[in-house]
Amino acid sequence: MQNDDPAEALDRAHALPARHYFGDAMLEMEQRAVFARSWQLVARSDQLAEPGDHVVETIGTVPVLLVRGKDEVLRAFPNVCRHRAGPLALCNGKGANALHCKYHGWTYTLEGQLRSAPEMQGARDFDVGDIRLPPLRVHEWQGLVFVALSDDVPAFAEVYAGIVERIAPIDLAAMRFRRRETYDINCNWKVYIDNFLEGYHLPHVHPGLSKVLDYRAYDTELFAWQSLQSSPLRDGGDIYGEGEAFYYQVYPNIMLNIMPGRLQTNRIVPLGAGRCRVEFDFYYAQDEKAQSRVARDAEFSDEVQLEDVAICEAVQRGLASGTYNAGRLCPKRESGVWHFHNLLRTAYSRGEHV
Repeated sequence: MQNDDPAEALDRAHALPARHYFGDAMLEMEQRAVFARSWQLVARSDQLAEPGDHVVETIGTVPVLLVRGKDEVLRAFPNVCRHRAGPLALCNGKGANALHCKYHGWTYTLEGQLRSAPEMQGARDFDVGDIRLPPLRVHEWQGLVFVALSDDVPAFAEVYAGIVERIAPIDLAAMRFRRRETYDINCNWKVYIDNFLEGYHLPHVHPGLSKVLDYRAYDTELFAWQSLQSSPLRDGGDIYGEGEAFYYQVYPNIMLNIMPGRLQTNRIVPLGAGRCRVEFDFYYAQDEKAQSRVARDAEFSDEVQLEDVAICEAVQRGLASGTYNAGRLCPKRESGVWHFHNLLRTAYSRGEHV
Protein backbone atom coordinates (compact mmCIF):
# COMPACT_ATOMS: atom_id res chain seq x y z
CA MET A 1 0.00 0.00 0.00
CA GLN A 2 1.55 3.27 -1.11
CA ASN A 3 1.34 6.45 0.93
CA ASP A 4 0.55 9.43 -1.28
CA ASP A 5 -0.28 11.98 1.44
CA PRO A 6 2.79 14.14 2.03
CA ALA A 7 3.23 15.92 5.34
CA GLU A 8 2.11 19.54 5.37
CA ALA A 9 3.09 22.48 7.56
CA LEU A 10 0.79 22.79 10.57
CA ASP A 11 -0.85 25.99 9.36
CA ARG A 12 -1.72 24.29 6.06
CA ALA A 13 -2.38 20.80 7.38
CA HIS A 14 -5.23 18.44 6.58
CA ALA A 15 -6.29 15.36 8.51
CA LEU A 16 -5.64 11.88 7.12
CA PRO A 17 -8.03 10.93 4.32
CA ALA A 18 -10.90 8.61 5.21
CA ARG A 19 -9.39 5.67 3.30
CA HIS A 20 -6.77 5.24 6.05
CA TYR A 21 -9.49 4.26 8.52
CA PHE A 22 -10.86 1.26 6.60
CA GLY A 23 -9.96 -2.09 5.13
CA ASP A 24 -8.11 -5.24 6.08
CA ALA A 25 -5.17 -4.39 3.81
CA MET A 26 -4.64 -1.10 5.63
CA LEU A 27 -4.69 -2.76 9.04
CA GLU A 28 -2.37 -5.56 7.93
CA MET A 29 0.14 -2.99 6.75
CA GLU A 30 -0.17 -1.11 10.06
CA GLN A 31 0.44 -4.29 12.04
CA ARG A 32 3.78 -4.64 10.25
CA ALA A 33 4.81 -1.01 9.80
CA VAL A 34 3.41 0.53 13.01
CA PHE A 35 2.78 -2.00 15.78
CA ALA A 36 5.66 -4.37 14.99
CA ARG A 37 8.04 -1.40 14.77
CA SER A 38 7.28 0.33 18.07
CA TRP A 39 7.48 -0.19 21.83
CA GLN A 40 4.30 -1.82 23.09
CA LEU A 41 3.04 -1.81 26.68
CA VAL A 42 2.33 -5.44 27.59
CA ALA A 43 2.47 -5.95 31.37
CA ARG A 44 3.17 -4.60 34.83
CA SER A 45 6.40 -5.30 36.68
CA ASP A 46 4.48 -6.66 39.68
CA GLN A 47 3.12 -9.44 37.46
CA LEU A 48 6.70 -10.57 36.80
CA ALA A 49 8.33 -10.09 40.17
CA GLU A 50 9.75 -13.58 40.83
CA PRO A 51 11.57 -16.25 38.78
CA GLY A 52 9.10 -18.24 36.73
CA ASP A 53 6.43 -15.54 36.72
CA HIS A 54 5.15 -15.12 33.17
CA VAL A 55 2.66 -13.13 31.12
CA VAL A 56 1.19 -13.93 27.71
CA GLU A 57 0.16 -11.15 25.36
CA THR A 58 -0.22 -10.35 21.67
CA ILE A 59 1.44 -7.54 19.74
CA GLY A 60 -0.18 -7.09 16.38
CA THR A 61 -0.44 -10.66 15.14
CA VAL A 62 2.47 -12.00 17.19
CA PRO A 63 1.84 -13.99 20.42
CA VAL A 64 4.38 -12.91 23.04
CA LEU A 65 5.61 -14.52 26.25
CA LEU A 66 7.37 -12.57 29.02
CA VAL A 67 9.12 -14.51 31.77
CA ARG A 68 11.39 -13.74 34.71
CA GLY A 69 14.39 -16.08 34.51
CA LYS A 70 16.03 -17.93 37.38
CA ASP A 71 18.77 -15.33 37.05
CA GLU A 72 16.02 -12.71 37.74
CA VAL A 73 16.44 -11.21 34.27
CA LEU A 74 13.19 -10.36 32.48
CA ARG A 75 13.02 -11.76 28.94
CA ALA A 76 10.50 -11.78 26.12
CA PHE A 77 10.07 -14.37 23.37
CA PRO A 78 7.50 -15.17 20.71
CA ASN A 79 5.07 -17.57 22.39
CA VAL A 80 5.81 -20.05 19.62
CA CYS A 81 7.63 -23.37 19.96
CA ARG A 82 10.52 -23.94 17.54
CA HIS A 83 9.15 -27.39 16.71
CA ARG A 84 5.75 -26.85 15.09
CA ALA A 85 4.60 -23.47 16.41
CA GLY A 86 2.69 -24.64 19.48
CA PRO A 87 2.17 -22.24 22.42
CA LEU A 88 4.60 -22.32 25.34
CA ALA A 89 2.05 -20.84 27.74
CA LEU A 90 -1.70 -20.36 27.52
CA CYS A 91 -2.20 -17.86 30.33
CA ASN A 92 -0.37 -15.76 32.89
CA GLY A 93 1.26 -17.70 35.70
CA LYS A 94 3.58 -17.73 38.70
CA GLY A 95 6.69 -19.67 39.63
CA ALA A 96 7.15 -21.91 36.59
CA ASN A 97 10.34 -23.99 36.52
CA ALA A 98 10.43 -24.30 32.74
CA LEU A 99 8.48 -23.52 29.58
CA HIS A 100 6.57 -26.54 28.22
CA CYS A 101 5.08 -26.49 24.73
CA LYS A 102 1.42 -27.35 25.02
CA TYR A 103 1.43 -29.17 21.67
CA HIS A 104 4.18 -31.81 21.86
CA GLY A 105 5.88 -31.22 25.19
CA TRP A 106 9.17 -29.71 24.08
CA THR A 107 10.65 -28.03 27.15
CA TYR A 108 12.73 -24.87 27.36
CA THR A 109 14.54 -23.24 30.26
CA LEU A 110 13.18 -19.92 31.49
CA GLU A 111 16.09 -18.37 29.61
CA GLY A 112 14.85 -19.78 26.29
CA GLN A 113 17.21 -22.73 25.73
CA LEU A 114 15.64 -25.98 24.55
CA ARG A 115 16.18 -28.58 27.29
CA SER A 116 14.33 -31.66 26.07
CA ALA A 117 12.38 -32.86 23.03
CA PRO A 118 10.47 -36.12 23.63
CA GLU A 119 11.20 -39.07 21.30
CA MET A 120 13.52 -37.14 19.00
CA GLN A 121 16.35 -39.67 19.36
CA GLY A 122 15.89 -40.84 15.75
CA ALA A 123 16.30 -37.37 14.26
CA ARG A 124 19.73 -37.24 12.60
CA ASP A 125 21.98 -34.30 13.54
CA PHE A 126 19.41 -33.03 16.03
CA ASP A 127 20.91 -31.36 19.12
CA VAL A 128 18.74 -29.61 21.73
CA GLY A 129 21.71 -27.33 22.43
CA ASP A 130 21.33 -25.78 18.98
CA ILE A 131 17.79 -24.56 19.56
CA ARG A 132 16.82 -21.41 21.42
CA LEU A 133 13.78 -19.18 21.46
CA PRO A 134 14.50 -15.92 19.58
CA PRO A 135 14.71 -13.05 22.08
CA LEU A 136 12.64 -9.89 21.77
CA ARG A 137 13.57 -6.48 23.14
CA VAL A 138 12.08 -5.80 26.57
CA HIS A 139 12.26 -2.80 28.88
CA GLU A 140 10.92 -2.03 32.36
CA TRP A 141 10.03 1.58 33.13
CA GLN A 142 8.23 3.04 36.15
CA GLY A 143 6.61 -0.30 36.99
CA LEU A 144 5.50 -0.95 33.39
CA VAL A 145 6.90 -3.51 30.93
CA PHE A 146 7.31 -2.88 27.21
CA VAL A 147 8.29 -5.14 24.31
CA ALA A 148 9.51 -4.35 20.80
CA LEU A 149 9.26 -7.02 18.11
CA SER A 150 11.85 -5.46 15.82
CA ASP A 151 15.42 -4.31 16.23
CA ASP A 152 14.50 -1.42 13.95
CA VAL A 153 12.80 0.52 16.77
CA PRO A 154 14.19 3.66 18.45
CA ALA A 155 15.84 3.24 21.84
CA PHE A 156 13.29 3.17 24.63
CA ALA A 157 15.00 6.05 26.41
CA GLU A 158 14.48 8.18 23.30
CA VAL A 159 10.79 7.34 22.96
CA TYR A 160 9.92 8.01 26.63
CA ALA A 161 12.45 10.79 27.16
CA GLY A 162 11.61 13.60 29.58
CA ILE A 163 8.37 12.30 31.04
CA VAL A 164 9.62 11.51 34.53
CA GLU A 165 11.40 14.84 34.79
CA ARG A 166 8.44 16.84 33.50
CA ILE A 167 5.85 15.43 35.92
CA ALA A 168 8.04 15.68 39.05
CA PRO A 169 7.37 15.52 41.96
CA ILE A 170 4.71 12.98 40.89
CA ASP A 171 6.32 9.54 41.26
CA LEU A 172 4.82 6.95 38.91
CA ALA A 173 6.88 4.08 40.34
CA ALA A 174 5.32 4.61 43.77
CA MET A 175 1.79 4.10 42.47
CA ARG A 176 0.05 0.74 42.72
CA PHE A 177 -2.29 -0.95 40.26
CA ARG A 178 -5.93 -0.90 41.32
CA ARG A 179 -8.07 -2.14 38.45
CA ARG A 180 -8.56 -2.47 34.68
CA GLU A 181 -11.53 -1.29 32.65
CA THR A 182 -11.96 -2.25 28.98
CA TYR A 183 -14.16 -0.77 26.28
CA ASP A 184 -14.77 -2.29 22.85
CA ILE A 185 -15.57 0.52 20.42
CA ASN A 186 -16.92 0.48 16.88
CA CYS A 187 -14.24 2.69 15.40
CA ASN A 188 -10.82 2.37 13.85
CA TRP A 189 -8.02 2.54 16.43
CA LYS A 190 -6.77 5.83 14.99
CA VAL A 191 -10.14 7.53 15.45
CA TYR A 192 -9.85 7.00 19.19
CA ILE A 193 -6.27 8.31 19.28
CA ASP A 194 -7.11 11.31 17.10
CA ASN A 195 -9.83 12.16 19.61
CA PHE A 196 -7.44 11.85 22.55
CA LEU A 197 -4.88 14.11 20.92
CA GLU A 198 -6.85 17.34 21.05
CA GLY A 199 -8.76 19.34 23.59
CA TYR A 200 -10.71 21.09 20.83
CA HIS A 201 -13.74 18.90 21.56
CA LEU A 202 -13.74 19.40 25.34
CA PRO A 203 -16.40 22.14 25.54
CA HIS A 204 -18.66 20.25 23.14
CA VAL A 205 -18.31 16.61 24.26
CA HIS A 206 -17.18 16.69 27.92
CA PRO A 207 -19.16 19.22 29.99
CA GLY A 208 -18.04 17.67 33.27
CA LEU A 209 -14.36 17.46 32.35
CA SER A 210 -14.43 21.03 31.04
CA LYS A 211 -15.27 22.20 34.54
CA VAL A 212 -12.14 20.51 35.91
CA LEU A 213 -9.63 21.51 33.21
CA ASP A 214 -8.80 25.12 32.35
CA TYR A 215 -9.48 25.26 28.60
CA ARG A 216 -7.96 28.74 28.29
CA ALA A 217 -4.64 27.47 29.65
CA TYR A 218 -4.83 24.08 27.87
CA ASP A 219 -1.53 23.56 26.05
CA THR A 220 -0.03 21.02 23.63
CA GLU A 221 3.69 20.30 23.27
CA LEU A 222 5.29 18.04 20.68
CA PHE A 223 8.33 15.81 21.06
CA ALA A 224 9.96 13.24 18.80
CA TRP A 225 7.65 10.35 19.75
CA GLN A 226 5.22 12.00 22.15
CA SER A 227 2.53 14.62 22.39
CA LEU A 228 1.80 16.22 25.76
CA GLN A 229 -1.43 18.03 26.55
CA SER A 230 -1.46 19.74 29.92
CA SER A 231 -3.80 21.92 31.91
CA PRO A 232 -4.05 23.32 35.42
CA LEU A 233 -6.74 21.60 37.46
CA ARG A 234 -9.52 23.80 38.77
CA ASP A 235 -12.37 22.85 41.06
CA GLY A 236 -10.98 19.31 41.10
CA GLY A 237 -12.38 18.68 44.54
CA ASP A 238 -12.95 15.01 45.26
CA ILE A 239 -12.22 13.97 41.66
CA TYR A 240 -8.66 14.99 40.78
CA GLY A 241 -7.49 17.27 43.56
CA GLU A 242 -5.20 20.23 42.96
CA GLY A 243 -2.24 20.62 40.63
CA GLU A 244 -1.80 19.90 36.93
CA ALA A 245 -3.10 17.28 34.51
CA PHE A 246 -0.65 15.71 32.03
CA TYR A 247 -2.01 13.77 29.05
CA TYR A 248 0.79 12.00 27.18
CA GLN A 249 0.30 10.11 23.96
CA VAL A 250 3.31 7.98 23.06
CA TYR A 251 3.44 6.71 19.49
CA PRO A 252 1.65 4.76 18.33
CA ASN A 253 -1.06 3.61 20.76
CA ILE A 254 -0.20 4.35 24.41
CA MET A 255 -1.64 7.11 26.57
CA LEU A 256 -0.52 8.13 30.05
CA ASN A 257 -3.01 10.26 31.98
CA ILE A 258 -1.10 11.64 34.96
CA MET A 259 -2.39 13.72 37.84
CA PRO A 260 -1.34 14.14 41.46
CA GLY A 261 -1.79 10.76 43.11
CA ARG A 262 -3.03 8.96 39.99
CA LEU A 263 -1.80 7.34 36.79
CA GLN A 264 -4.06 5.92 34.12
CA THR A 265 -2.49 3.98 31.25
CA ASN A 266 -4.50 3.44 28.07
CA ARG A 267 -3.55 0.89 25.44
CA ILE A 268 -5.48 0.96 22.17
CA VAL A 269 -5.65 -2.43 20.44
CA PRO A 270 -7.14 -2.91 16.96
CA LEU A 271 -9.77 -5.66 16.86
CA GLY A 272 -10.32 -5.13 13.14
CA ALA A 273 -10.28 -2.31 10.63
CA GLY A 274 -13.37 -0.70 12.17
CA ARG A 275 -13.18 -1.82 15.78
CA CYS A 276 -10.78 -1.38 18.68
CA ARG A 277 -10.38 -2.14 22.36
CA VAL A 278 -9.32 0.45 24.91
CA GLU A 279 -7.67 -0.95 28.03
CA PHE A 280 -7.62 1.42 31.01
CA ASP A 281 -5.35 0.51 33.92
CA PHE A 282 -5.70 2.64 37.05
CA TYR A 283 -2.81 3.23 39.48
CA TYR A 284 -2.91 5.27 42.67
CA ALA A 285 -0.49 6.65 45.21
CA GLN A 286 -0.76 5.02 48.62
CA ASP A 287 -1.46 8.16 50.64
CA GLU A 288 -4.89 8.80 52.16
CA LYS A 289 -5.68 11.75 49.91
CA ALA A 290 -5.26 9.69 46.72
CA GLN A 291 -7.09 6.69 48.13
CA SER A 292 -10.05 8.81 49.18
CA ARG A 293 -10.66 9.79 45.53
CA VAL A 294 -10.66 6.27 44.05
CA ALA A 295 -14.43 5.70 43.95
CA ARG A 296 -15.28 9.15 42.58
CA ASP A 297 -12.46 8.90 40.06
CA ALA A 298 -13.87 5.61 38.71
CA GLU A 299 -17.34 7.09 38.27
CA PHE A 300 -16.07 10.25 36.60
CA SER A 301 -13.64 8.39 34.34
CA ASP A 302 -16.44 6.14 33.10
CA GLU A 303 -18.59 9.18 32.36
CA VAL A 304 -15.84 10.77 30.25
CA GLN A 305 -15.04 7.52 28.48
CA LEU A 306 -18.65 6.88 27.47
CA GLU A 307 -18.78 10.38 26.00
CA ASP A 308 -15.65 9.58 23.97
CA VAL A 309 -17.07 6.23 22.84
CA ALA A 310 -20.21 7.90 21.50
CA ILE A 311 -18.37 10.60 19.56
CA CYS A 312 -15.73 8.21 18.17
CA GLU A 313 -18.37 5.84 16.87
CA ALA A 314 -20.19 8.76 15.27
CA VAL A 315 -16.94 9.92 13.63
CA GLN A 316 -16.35 6.43 12.24
CA ARG A 317 -19.80 6.52 10.65
CA GLY A 318 -18.98 9.92 9.20
CA LEU A 319 -15.73 8.65 7.73
CA ALA A 320 -17.65 5.74 6.17
CA SER A 321 -20.35 7.96 4.68
CA GLY A 322 -18.54 8.66 1.44
CA THR A 323 -19.17 12.37 1.92
CA TYR A 324 -16.03 13.29 3.89
CA ASN A 325 -12.91 14.86 2.38
CA ALA A 326 -9.90 15.35 4.64
CA GLY A 327 -10.56 18.56 6.58
CA ARG A 328 -8.20 21.32 7.70
CA LEU A 329 -6.68 21.04 11.16
CA CYS A 330 -6.85 23.82 13.76
CA PRO A 331 -3.22 24.89 14.36
CA LYS A 332 -3.97 26.07 17.90
CA ARG A 333 -5.82 22.96 19.08
CA GLU A 334 -4.90 20.04 16.79
CA SER A 335 -1.11 20.08 16.59
CA GLY A 336 -1.06 16.69 18.37
CA VAL A 337 -3.24 15.17 15.65
CA TRP A 338 -0.94 16.65 13.00
CA HIS A 339 2.12 15.21 14.75
CA PHE A 340 0.57 11.74 15.04
CA HIS A 341 -0.54 11.72 11.42
CA ASN A 342 2.94 12.69 10.27
CA LEU A 343 4.49 9.82 12.24
CA LEU A 344 1.97 7.52 10.59
CA ARG A 345 2.74 8.91 7.15
CA THR A 346 6.42 8.14 7.71
CA ALA A 347 5.54 4.58 8.78
CA TYR A 348 3.19 4.14 5.83
CA SER A 349 5.90 5.23 3.40
CA ARG A 350 7.92 2.24 4.61
CA GLY A 351 4.96 -0.11 4.73
CA GLU A 352 5.47 -1.65 1.31
CA HIS A 353 8.99 -2.70 2.28
CA VAL A 354 8.21 -4.21 5.69
